Amino acid sequence: MMKNKITMMGILFVALFSLVLFSGCAEKKAIVAEGTAQEQPSAAQDAATLSAAAAQEALKDINFDYDKSNIGMEARVIMKANADILLKNRNFNIIVEGHCDERGTSEYNMALGERRAQEAKKYLINLGVDGARMKTISYGEERPLDSRSNEEAWAKNRRAHFLIVQ
Repeated sequence: MMKNKITMMGILFVALFSLVLFSGCAEKKAIVAEGTAQEQPSAAQDAATLSAAAAQEALKDINFDYDKSNIGMEARVIMKANADILLKNRNFNIIVEGHCDERGTSEYNMALGERRAQEAKKYLINLGVDGARMKTISYGEERPLDSRSNEEAWAKNRRAHFLIVQ
């Protein structure tokens, strides 16, 4: 598990380093016909599009307060970064997964997970991501990140997860 995390951190570091390295390159123009120039994408724009694996790693989960589905202030910053990734990588579609902690009935948690997924989708739409690229699903309490029964675990499990699909 730790080796996987170290490997993923290494891949993320290389990707970020590449983005920084290429961001300093000047934009190039190509001469198409007499006296006219056509814009060519700069290296920074090329580097902005990520592989599905790198984009999946870059998309971050958001967390929710107990029994809530509204997007909090911390989550808004994450959602903005996620939207930027999706806007730069328009070939990626996503599934927005809604998750809950173990408290509450299964039926209640399935409905709450769906509300969380829908709120996250609406927020991304408001940030410019095409709604047709997104589907939602609720897993309720069925797929916890942390299976312990304490507040720390419950806080981790109250989330929306963004899964890239091809």
